[in-house]
Amino acid sequence: MLNIGAEAPSFEADSTQGKIRLSDWIGQRPVVLIFYPKDETPGCTAQLCAVRDSKAKYDALGAVVIGVNPGGLDDHRAFARHHGLDFPIVSDKDETIRKRYDVGKILGLFLQQRVVYVIGKDGRIAYAYKGNPPTEVLLEVLLKS
Repeated sequence: MLNIGAEAPSFEADSTQGKIRLSDWIGQRPVVLIFYPKDETPGCTAQLCAVRDSKAKYDALGAVVIGVNPGGLDDHRAFARHHGLDFPIVSDKDETIRKRYDVGKILGLFLQQRVVYVIGKDGRIAYAYKGNPPTEVLLEVLLKS
């Protein structure tokens, strides 16, 4: 994982809401970047639905939330539609973003780890956590970012 204070690696990728460029938000808004293993699995669905359920709180803090995994856009769109996820989910098919953010793999070579980063407006990592941190923790970090 990247260290707190490290510069967040830039990326550009296709998402369920069009092209995503991290550079569009640096200097403007904090970003919550959620690397999760797979669409439509119980843990991942719960994690992303928690974001959906707290969207107004993230919005109030000016935060952009982005989900990332190597699944295809068609699968991501179906997942987002099925669960009413109204934030972008990035398709990282070639795993470039995962590698830039030093997110490892689990179950051998099959699934990426679950990692959450908060990137401050300054473009630096403000928070890094392996697993699924509670929404309240992320909101507290965003208040300080």
